[in-house]
Amino acid sequence: MSGPTPVAVGAPILMQFDDNSLLQLLYGEHDQHLARIEQRLGVSLVSRGNRLAIEGPPGSQEMARATLNSLYDRLKLGRPVSGAEVDAALRMAAAGHDPASLAAAPAKGAGRDALARFVGADHSIITRKRHVFPRSPNQAAYIRALQEHEMVFGLGPAGTGKTYLAVAMAVAMMLAGRVDRLILSRPAVEAGERLGYLPGDLREKVDPYLRPLYDALYDMLPADQVAKRLASGEIEVAPLAFMRGRTLANSFTILDEAQNTTPVQMKMFLTRLGENGRMAVTGDPSQVDLPRGAVSGLNVAQEILNDVQGIHFIRFTDMDVVRHPLVTRIVRAYEAAEAPPLDLGPGKNAR
Repeated sequence: MSGPTPVAVGAPILMQFDDNSLLQLLYGEHDQHLARIEQRLGVSLVSRGNRLAIEGPPGSQEMARATLNSLYDRLKLGRPVSGAEVDAALRMAAAGHDPASLAAAPAKGAGRDALARFVGADHSIITRKRHVFPRSPNQAAYIRALQEHEMVFGLGPAGTGKTYLAVAMAVAMMLAGRVDRLILSRPAVEAGERLGYLPGDLREKVDPYLRPLYDALYDMLPADQVAKRLASGEIEVAPLAFMRGRTLANSFTILDEAQNTTPVQMKMFLTRLGENGRMAVTGDPSQVDLPRGAVSGLNVAQEILNDVQGIHFIRFTDMDVVRHPLVTRIVRAYEAAEAPPLDLGPGKNAR
């Protein structure tokens, strides 16, 4: 009776760091960053002074080295390293070494190029309160697309940064004078509840559905600046119905939760684009809250506009989830449960 196949272990990889003052930040309090890398990659990290030995399977060793190098380079540039940055570097290192991950990510956004963007200042977003960096290869590609294209669709599961990065880019462009206004919109579709039962006027009924957009704004700008710009009209947060009949020129407009639009609403929104206007459309095609049998305008738009010049699509996966690691496992579990059963052909059954 044979036991489990032994895992090949490569010769230890030795790393040496030239600035001892950065090592505590690199390793984390009580070496928690090193423990995170060990757990994720199945390697052993042993530090002595300014030297670090990496033991484990060769592929995992290389990913650990790439991760540690990118985090160390960030520290040398004066950038922070927390658990979130460690997870981001791990994702990008994995995309550079895992063929499946590499195939799933845009060619220019994967692997070592994504790690370089994670370390450097290119394709980051600077606002009054935050300097936002990509935390996955697809996030890096998304930031680049928002910088370079007038209309961008960000599609994928919750927690991938679709809306957050779009709001950050819109705020950065407004502060730089590239657009005059920032318009944030959502369809007011109830997720199993009814707006009519909420107290207050229409604005008070709709505001809870727009709260995630306000939250992102307050992350990018001081509260007094948000209030001042909302009052002046430089920033507008409104339900999708308020977009009809308008021409959105010199503005950056974001449509969030776009999977809850109808095809007619989606066409109406996209055709509002005016001179020097930009649009970001974000949504999760798997989380449609429309009435049963209704067609999602986001799904129709993907089919019709996928090859239209000037429109760019970024499709996120569970690999891009940057919330709590449990969120990634939840997304994967739901995707597995919703996947159609494997068709093995007539007369064949799965065993």
